[in-house]
Parts: sequence; C-alpha cells; structure tokens
Amino acid sequence: MSNFWVRQKAGKKAVFWHCHRNTCSVGFLRFMELNITQPPVKINQISLDESGEHMGVCSEDGKVQVFGLYSAEEFHETFDCPIKIVAVHPHFVRSHFKQFVTGGKKLLLYERGWMNRWKPSVLHEGEGNIRNVKWRGHLIAWANNMGVKILDVISKQRITNVPRDDISLRPDMYPCSLCWKDNLTLIIGWGNSVKICSVKERHASEMRDLPNRYVEIVFQFDTEFYISGLAPLCDQLVILSYVKEISEKTEVECCARPRLDIVQPLPESCEEISSDALTVRGFQENECRDYHLEYSEGESLFYIISPRDVVVAKERDQDDHIDWLLEKKKYEEALMAAEISQKTIKKHKILDIGLAYINHLVEKGEYDLAARKCQKILGKNTELWEFEVYKFKEIGQLKAISRYLPRRDPVLKPLIYEMVLHEFLESDYEGFATLIKEWPGDLYNNTIIVQAVVDHLKKDPQNKTLLRTLAELYTYDQRYGRALEIYLTLRHKDVFQLIHKHNLFSSIRDKIVLLMDFDSEKAVDMLLDNEDKISIDRVVEELENRPELQHVYLHKLFKRDHHKGQRYHEKQISLYAEYDRPNLLPFLRDSTHCPLEKALEICQQRNFVEETVYLLSRMGNSRSALKMIMEELQDVDKAIEFAKEQDDGELWEDLILYSIDKPPFITGLLNNIGTHVDPILLIHRIKEGMEIPNLRDSLVKILQDYNLQILLREGCKKILVADSLSLLKKMHRTQMKGVLVDEENICESCLSPILPSDASKSFNVVVFHCRHMFHKECLPVSNTVSPVQFCNICSAKHRGPGSAILEMKK
Repeated sequence: MSNFWVRQKAGKKAVFWHCHRNTCSVGFLRFMELNITQPPVKINQISLDESGEHMGVCSEDGKVQVFGLYSAEEFHETFDCPIKIVAVHPHFVRSHFKQFVTGGKKLLLYERGWMNRWKPSVLHEGEGNIRNVKWRGHLIAWANNMGVKILDVISKQRITNVPRDDISLRPDMYPCSLCWKDNLTLIIGWGNSVKICSVKERHASEMRDLPNRYVEIVFQFDTEFYISGLAPLCDQLVILSYVKEISEKTEVECCARPRLDIVQPLPESCEEISSDALTVRGFQENECRDYHLEYSEGESLFYIISPRDVVVAKERDQDDHIDWLLEKKKYEEALMAAEISQKTIKKHKILDIGLAYINHLVEKGEYDLAARKCQKILGKNTELWEFEVYKFKEIGQLKAISRYLPRRDPVLKPLIYEMVLHEFLESDYEGFATLIKEWPGDLYNNTIIVQAVVDHLKKDPQNKTLLRTLAELYTYDQRYGRALEIYLTLRHKDVFQLIHKHNLFSSIRDKIVLLMDFDSEKAVDMLLDNEDKISIDRVVEELENRPELQHVYLHKLFKRDHHKGQRYHEKQISLYAEYDRPNLLPFLRDSTHCPLEKALEICQQRNFVEETVYLLSRMGNSRSALKMIMEELQDVDKAIEFAKEQDDGELWEDLILYSIDKPPFITGLLNNIGTHVDPILLIHRIKEGMEIPNLRDSLVKILQDYNLQILLREGCKKILVADSLSLLKKMHRTQMKGVLVDEENICESCLSPILPSDASKSFNVVVFHCRHMFHKECLPVSNTVSPVQFCNICSAKHRGPGSAILEMKK
C-alpha cells in the first residue's frame, strides 16, 4: 500500500505554479495575465523564492523575466539562445539578496547593485549546457554535461565537482535531478544512480588553498529504473522513475507507466518502502526527460508533471489509510487504526466504522463474533444496543447476542431481556437456565417469566431444568419457601446455600429429615453451626423415628464437644452398638457422662468383649476383665498388655496361674514379662516334662534382656559417678573463690555493718558459703566437738553450702 494518495488533473497543456494559500488567487491571476500578454512560446522553467512573492521565468525564445507578484519590481533580459534554467535567491524578498541565476551555455549570476542596476557575472562555462540548478541558502548546485557542481555564493568558491557515473547516457535525454533536503544536504539523481551529499566545514589546519567547505557522499546506490525526479520525505526519498519493459506480445522494449517510489537510503543500497505505478496519458510515447517531480515542503505536496497531465501526490494520513482498509473490507484493522488515531482523524468516526464492521460480520454469517464486537463498539449507547438486538431477532440470531447483552451501566429496557428469555424458553431449556443464573433478577419482569415457566411445567411437570430455574426465580422474588420446597424435591446442592444466604432456618424445622436424607454430612454441619437457631433437642426430636440419622447427628456433636450432648450419651451407647460399633470403644473412653452399668449391660448382651473388658477395668474389676481376655479372646499378648497397663502384682499372679498349663501362653509370658516380673517365678512353676514351643528362644531372650538391664545399670552408674565427680570439683572450685566484703554488708545476727567504722581496731568476721556473714562474737557457741561451723540461717540444710569458708581476723 502506498504512503501517498494521488489526484490527477487532465488537460492539453499543464502548467505548474506554487504560492502560499492566502495569496494563491492573486498570484494565479497575475500569472494568467502574464501568459495573455506574452506571445505563445514554450516556458522552460519557473522559479519562486521561499516567500512566494517573487517569480523568475525563462523561455525557449531566450527571454528571462524576474518580477514581484505583489510589487512593480521587474527585470527583463533577452539572450541569443534558449534559456533552460532560472533560479532566484531563496530570500529574494530581502533587499540585500536580490540575486538570481540563469543557465544556458553559461551559468550567470545577476546581482542588483548601485542605482538598482543588475550586474551579471559568469559562474561557470565551457562544459556544455546547464541542465539543472537548485539554490538553497548560500549554496547553488547545478548540473551540466560533465557532472554536478556546488558553489558558495558568499565566498564565490566552488566547493566540489561530482562527476556523473554513466557517461553513455545522453544528458539531454536523461537529465540530472537535483534537490536540497536541507541547507547542507544535496540529493543527486542521474540515470539510475542516487547520491546523497553532505556539505561540511573544513578544519582550519586543512585549509591552505582549499575552499573552507567540502562535500562528502554519505549514501550512494543504484535503482532498477531511470530517475526523472527526486524529493525528500523525512529521512526517506521519493523517486519518480522512468520505466521500460519488454512487451509480452511484440517482445520489443517499450515505455511503461512511470513509478513513484518511496525508498529508505542505506550506505550502499536502499530499501523499497512503497511503489505506485501512475497512469498518465501518452506514457507510451514519453521519454525520461518528459517527467518532472516538484514538491512543496510546507504542505507535503508532490507534483508529478508529464506532457499531458499533472498528478498531485500527498502524504497519506490516517483517514486515507482507514479509507483503504474499508475499501479492502479490513474492518477490524480499520477500527484499530481509528482507535489509535482518534485524536487526529477528521473524516471517520469510530462508531461508524464499528457499525459497518458489525454489519459486515452479520452478512458473512459470523453472528457470534458480531455479537461479541457489539460490547466494544456499542459501549453504553442503549438505543444502538436495542436496535442491534431487534436486528439479530429479525435474522433469528437472538441467542448469539444474548451472552453479550449489557447487565449494568447501561441497562436496556426489560422488554429486550424478556424477548431473549422467551426465545430460549421456547427452544433451549438449559440456555434459559444459564441466563436466569447469570442475569440479575431486576433486568426483567420476574412475574412474567415465572408465569411463562409455570405454563411450560404444565406440559412437562418433571423437567428438572425448569424446576431448578423456577426455584431460582422464586429466590429472586424472595419467595424462599417455595424455592426451598423445589430444591428439596430435586435434592439440589444449592439448598444449603439458599438456607444460609437467606436465613431460612425457621422454615426447615420440620424438614430436617429431608435435609439429612439428601446430604447428611452437610445437613449436620449446618445444624451444628446454627445451634442457636435450631436447638439440639429439636433436632434429636425430629430424628426420633430415624435412629440412624440421629446417630450421625449425635456422633458429630460428640466429636465437636464431649459435653454438649451429655444428656444423650446413654442413648448413644445403643446407637453406637447398633450402627457404628468401631466408634463405640472410643466413645466409652472419651465420655465422662456415660452410665457405665448401662454400657456394660448393653455390651454384655451383644457380647462385645473388648468394650466389656474396658468397662470392667474402668469399674475396678480388673480380674474379671483379665479373665474375659484370657477366656473369650484367648489372646495372651492382649492379656499381658492389659496387665502392664494396670501394673498390679496380683493381676500378674492371676495371669501366670491361668497360663501355667497352657504352653503357648507360657511362651508369650516368657517373651514379655522380663521387665515387669521376675522370670524365675514363672520358670519355677513350669511342670517338669511340659513341652513349651520356642522355649530355648524365650530363655535366650530372657538372658539377653537381663544382660541388657545389667549393662544399662552399669552405664547409668558410670554416668552418675562421673557427673558426681564433676559437680564435686565444680563445687570445690566455687568454694575456694574469695568473697567480697565491704561496708554495705551487715551481720545477719546483730544487723550492724559487718566492718567496723574504725579500721584500726581488730575484728573477726565469719563468712559462710551461702554468703551469710556474722561477727564471730555474734555466732552462738557450738555444743559439738566438731570444729566445723554452720550458718544458723541455713542450718536446716544439714551440712549444705552453709559451712564456714572464711574467718577474717584483724
């Protein structure tokens, strides 16, 4: 796609002019008046200064005219040869820049001097006709048959000569194209070669006899076709190309349509950005020299001039880009481009493009995508939303747009939502249920929709989808009782959520059994979490005829709190025995409110041995419990474990007596009682000649256990001795340390300062290891012969740390 749009003007003869917008009509009239007064002759070139107020004209009859468009200022000169080139100074409007150049065989510079006389001076001659001249700032560039020269007008020095590359091309047939990108950058196009030259200042050390400026070629590349014109476009180039191609019919080379290319210069090549082939009349007969490219910097306009047509190219703006996208039916890209450039586009509106995009998708049958785009495009415009909904209804696609209808900010008329719901109700119960769940209940008239659902249920009363949806509608309408009945009938999982959300506990007092039948775990959790709303007694009463459910409730209650349902613990014994024996024993162990006699009776009736054993031991009848283990369970390991728990010598005696005539039991006892009962007591009672399985292994184990005990005792003894010795040494070191005695210490007996006020007097002080201090005369006289004294305060410790350690004398 091109970066330009082109507008073509047709006519037998095309003339190019340039002036500012506010003076265009005046300049045009003056120009037309000039054409009328002059004889019909070919004008070779027109040149305007940057202000657009002065014009230079040269013609084939050798005449040159420079005049002001808005003043009487005028210059006429006639030469004896055709003048091909004229260029006025860019700042001609200023009084000290009254200069222009003409080109024919010579390049002449005209300057207005004293008394307004024009003085010519020859800038260059002798290298053929001057083909092109471009003036920018203080630099003049011109092309002749040999190459391109650049002159500094201020210093009158020629800076450089850029020779042409292909000397085989006739310079009159393939003229040189020149243009200034800025005051110091010249672009040269000749044949199929492009050079971009930069004018730079020469360093003072390099001056000598050289000009103070020089030219450096910064980019140079070749094109596929011959160049008819050049113009800058930011950091890119616009190139008008003369194209030749081989005819498919005659296989003869012929002229093709000229091309307008945009390229990105690279150091030794270029990258093509876009290309347009231009249709001009008579292009089959035109030559390279017949095309010209001129441009207006201020307006970004490019003029392509041919013998019969003038084509105006303008840099494409975002409106043009959007036009092209719409023409190619690329609506999504057009919409994106409009959103990005919404502040700069003038011709298009985002909404119009969006509506066109929706219509395009509908025409293609992409109804879901069209509906989805409505959300973004229609926004909060309720009128457009309603219009689009009716349009979707006309084509039978209400379902497609239903998912994307706005539900808040904005909200459409209730009729719109009801229309969509009726559409689903007639053909898609599941879709209808989904919309009811997703849409807020205030979007439509709930009563109308409820009645419609009831009418459909008359035809299909067992339809679960419709029943579930009706329950939701009743919920929206705050008729929670009816909704709860339907949910319970359907055994729907949302029944508990409904109860919690709307606090319907008063409505479920007589429906506890239904809730438990539906989901006993959730029901029990809900009931226990809301004991303040439905009491434990009420629940137990409601479940009286369903003991299995009653047990589930009371069991969870007991797990949460062992004391809350204590009045039902007696009842729970029977419930555990009937429905959950594995949890009976843990219940008996954890409950402190269970009547043991009742529990024992039930367990004995049902022959629950383990539970009976526990109850007997808990009631203090350990012997009966042990007897039951031995007789009923025949499990010596459990009997031994029971005896260990009770830690009663009589029980061990009963166990040995019971086991003495049972070899397997003797083996079990030998293996386990070594650390609780002396094995010799058991071994002495074994009858001589009795065969006891694994007797040798049992005896070896007893000996190993005994050796282990001896080793443990010896190890403990060594540790005890080592620790005692270590602590004794530590105590000795501590007692050998000195004790600070100063004026702040007092005698524990007389409570006067321990040190006398007169240090010259003699005194005796006794300091005990407990840090209590006494005057020696204050200590009582000991009645014992032993020289060791003890602290009176700590004497209760009997030779503890209070023994005397220091006696101070002076």
